[in-house]
Amino acid sequence: MRVLITGATGLIGKEIVKCCLKKGIQVNYLTTSNSKIEQKDDYQGFYWNPKSQDIDTNCFKDVDAIIHLAGATVSKRWTPCYKKEILSSRRDSTRLLVNSLKGEMHTIKQVISASAIGIYPDSSTNYYEENYKIKVSSFLSKVTHIWESEVDAFSALGMVVSKIRIGLVLSNKGGALKEMLKPIKMGVGSAFGDGKQWQSWIHISDLAELFLYVLKHQLPGVYNAVAPNPVTNAELIKTIANKLEAPLFMPNIPKIVMKMVLGEMHTLLFDSQRVSSKKIEDKGFYFKHHHLQPALTDLLS
Repeated sequence: MRVLITGATGLIGKEIVKCCLKKGIQVNYLTTSNSKIEQKDDYQGFYWNPKSQDIDTNCFKDVDAIIHLAGATVSKRWTPCYKKEILSSRRDSTRLLVNSLKGEMHTIKQVISASAIGIYPDSSTNYYEENYKIKVSSFLSKVTHIWESEVDAFSALGMVVSKIRIGLVLSNKGGALKEMLKPIKMGVGSAFGDGKQWQSWIHISDLAELFLYVLKHQLPGVYNAVAPNPVTNAELIKTIANKLEAPLFMPNIPKIVMKMVLGEMHTLLFDSQRVSSKKIEDKGFYFKHHHLQPALTDLLS
């Protein structure tokens, strides 16, 4: 089997590539940098530029499925200009793939696209399943809703379309956990706001395995990529501190302070989404890291 991966050099992409190669799945990947193009039997790079709608269509040769991860990071201040980039990076890259395949003879049977649990509204009481009727209520929900709608265009090409709504990814190689560790190691870690907001997290190795499980079984539709046991922000920070044997004596950080520092992007820290993993579990997927404490032990040991 050969898959084409967009966003292969990012945090999640690298883990999926590693998982693919370990399982004997060959990888084609797309990159906007010619210097990042490699040509090996099981790992081949191809140039693309979603902004100019340019792509090397050789990337599709002998490919069975596409894993679509590409999109500008949301962990950067949301200026009006950058908000347009967050949205356009997802829309333009998806349209480029769809439009390029319309005129190509190909062997692609499935598209698995990343999405995010940010599509669900902020709530301390709801327990979100995939069939929740989405209403655009925030910038992130708008971005993910548009991204998922664009991905639906692959179905008109006769492909199985799968969408993976990703939660808070825990990794020791970067991302949110790395940033959380910094103040805690310095002894100034604390929860955000009242700390009661839900954090639906997932260990990065489980996330990669989930993508490949959906690929192996050609599962159509939407799946939440979150561990079965979400925690509150306060519990997350406390558990990390305990693992590091670091003190937690600072008062919680008020929402108004982070709003002044981060602007609209502060919602990443304060929005609460308690999300269910039942649908993918019912399909037979097993989370190796289903509780926070052993997941952090694995990552921080």
